[in-house]
This record gives sequence, C-alpha cells and structure tokens, in this order.
Amino acid sequence: MSTPTSTSGSGQANIIGKGAATAEGPGPDVMAASTIDGNTVLSSDGDDVGTIKEIMLDVRRGRVAYAVLSSGGFLGIGDKLLAIPWSALTLDTDRKCFRLDATSDQVRNSPGFDKQSWPSMVDRQWATSVHQHYGREPYWSDDVTRTGAIPPGGVSAPEAGSVKL
Repeated sequence: MSTPTSTSGSGQANIIGKGAATAEGPGPDVMAASTIDGNTVLSSDGDDVGTIKEIMLDVRRGRVAYAVLSSGGFLGIGDKLLAIPWSALTLDTDRKCFRLDATSDQVRNSPGFDKQSWPSMVDRQWATSVHQHYGREPYWSDDVTRTGAIPPGGVSAPEAGSVKL
C-alpha cells in the first residue's frame, strides 16, 4: 500500500497514492460528490464489496456523515445498501477506488437497508451502532473539543464537574 499523502482525524477519510501530488484540476482533497458516485470499494482483504451510491451530508455541521455503499446483488437488483462512516474509507488515488477498513465478512454482516426503507440517519442510537460496527468514533463526537462549538439541542456535550462544556 502507498504512503498516505494526507492524514485524517476523527470523521475524515484518508488519501493514499501519488494522485494527490499529480492531480490536474480539483481533487483529490476537494472533489465533487458526483465524481465519487459509482466508485468501487475494496475491503481490507482486497475484495470488491460494492460501489458508492450516495454521499450523505450532515448539513448543520457541514461535514460528510456517510457514504452509502451498494453491496451484493447484480446490476442493482437484490443489493443492500450500507451506511459506511466516512472515516472508515481511504481514497486510493493510484487504484482509483476507495478502501474500506473492514473485511469482506464484516461487510456481509453489516446492518443494511433497502432502497425503499432508509433508516433515520439523524437517530443517534442507529448512527452510533453503525460507527461501532466499523470501529469508528461517531463523526460528531469531536465537535465540541475540536471547534469549541456549542452543540445543537439534543446533542450531549462533555462535562467538567457539574458544568457542561
């Protein structure tokens, strides 16, 4: 595997390969979401586990929340959709794909949904379980400590003594 050209913190994807240094035009650090649609995703054991179908944005925070992966099936028939935490993905500019920090078995056993029955992605219980499945901190967990921002209503903030930070 190539040396990373950029590193990530919580909630961010990594980029590996020479493409970051030689890319013409936008990318790979800033890309149109439409250019990612249909990109292949490889598991940590090298298997093709699906393609990216959607990029889900947390509009209030201005962050990428998830990539929606279409996995299994044939030509979109019988596939299941998976919400993948953005931080579990690495853009491989040499192979022009994304690498997922999960095995093929882990992807097959991932909680999924179908095209007609999407989960409520703002439901913190659902979102936390997805992040836990992939061994990732929820993308929103560093909002207060990283930015000093006060979280919106309904989002828990860390406490110091009896004072909410």
